[in-house]
Formats: sequence, structure tokens, C-alpha cells
Amino acid sequence: MKKINLAITGCMGRMGQQLIKSSKTDKNFKLVSLTENRIVNKKISGIKPVLNTISAFKKANVIIDFTIPKCTFQVLEIAAKYRKKVVIGTTGFSKKEEELIKRYSKKIPILKSGNMSIGVNLLMYLTEIASKSLGKNFLSKVYEVHHKHKKDYPSGTALMLGKGIATGKNKNFYSLIGKKYLNNKSFPYGKKINFNSIRKQEVIGEHKVMFSSGKEIVTLNHESFDRALYSEGALAAAKWLMSKKPGLYSMRNLLNFK
Repeated sequence: MKKINLAITGCMGRMGQQLIKSSKTDKNFKLVSLTENRIVNKKISGIKPVLNTISAFKKANVIIDFTIPKCTFQVLEIAAKYRKKVVIGTTGFSKKEEELIKRYSKKIPILKSGNMSIGVNLLMYLTEIASKSLGKNFLSKVYEVHHKHKKDYPSGTALMLGKGIATGKNKNFYSLIGKKYLNNKSFPYGKKINFNSIRKQEVIGEHKVMFSSGKEIVTLNHESFDRALYSEGALAAAKWLMSKKPGLYSMRNLLNFK
């Protein structure tokens, strides 16, 4: 089988470093390019990181992007022009930016997920089922914990789970977004979905979806202990994307959840 030429953006970040490590042990890939948003005067895995330019992605079949929205759109602009496939693990997009990604996906295959873990995507699926089954008598909220370096909140995964709740209720997610708390010891249920984000130490990721009727509470949760979960999921997404036509895909498509 011919190897897939891989480009990784944000190569100096935590996920960038983990992606490099995981790609070196996956025989399906050949790492051909690394990019960063600043000049890096050293080679990583024999490759000198460069800025996001046409030449940086020229040899790549697929680009994996775990950065910030500004960087993601630099990548998408180039990828759309030169028909490169893109896996997006970046989070923190606005509603308008989400719509812009949809427009890019009409030109190229894009797989976008706030979390590349199989377990988390199963959690979202179960969240939809629970939300639909429990109905109007249950209020819901989402709790998440990440390392102290994570800037955006709620996490992309927490927002994914919020969308799962909204889908189960057959409602627009943005109309159901409630209050967003940071580092609160406790936070209330509401008619809308409230979020609480904890930033501490080097926690990789913990997410809980809670439903309460006032008489009982149903909790769905997931904990991550190894960042390789996300890099291996992203590489699986890149392999899957190679045979796809332009469109916007998710891990749910890859996992074939209904």
C-alpha cells in the first residue's frame, strides 16, 4: 500500500508533538511537512518546521490541524485551492466560523471533530439517546476538566456533548446554550444547557453529562488518561478521509454510528 503523505500543523504544541510520535509508529503514513506559527530553528524528526504556506503543503495528501481557528483558516484556504484533505481537531470556532468550514467542505473532504476519541464519540451518541429518552422532565448540564494550559472553554468536546443533548431534544443547539462557568465548585441545572469548565494541573480530559428530574440524576461520563487516544483517532480519520469526496465529515461517520 502506498504511504499517505502527512502534514501536521502546530507541531510544537502538545497535540502536534503527540501526532508526530504516533505517526512515526504508523506504517500507513510518511511525515512530509511540519508547520508552526513562528520560526523554529531546529529540525523535528528530520523536518524543519515552516509557516503555513503553499510550499509547506505541496507534497501532502492530508493535513492534520490541532491549532487555533485563525491558523485553521490559513490551512483551509491553501488546502481548498490545492485540493488537500484536512482533519480538524481545533476547537473554539464561532457559529460564523463553523459555517465557513462548511463552505470549504464543498471543495475538499474535511473531517472535523472536537474530540477524536472513540469513547467520547460513543458518549455523544449515548447522550443523544438519553436526552431523547428522558424528555422534557429532565434538565441537563455539562461538566469538563482539562489541563491548566487549555485556553478555550467550554472545551470542544463539552460543546459536542451539548449538541448531543440538543439533537436528542430535536432543538437548535445555539438556542439551548446557557451559562458558561469557569472553575466553579458547583453549577446549576437550567432550562438551557449550562457548562462548567475546570482548568487544573495536567489533566488530559474528563467530561460528564448530567440529567436531573429533581428526583433522580442520570450521569454519563468519560475520562482520558493518554493523549495518544486523540492522535491515533486523528490518524484513523486521515486514513478514512483518503477515499472520500468533498464534504464535511465527523468521527461519527467514521465509526458508522446511526
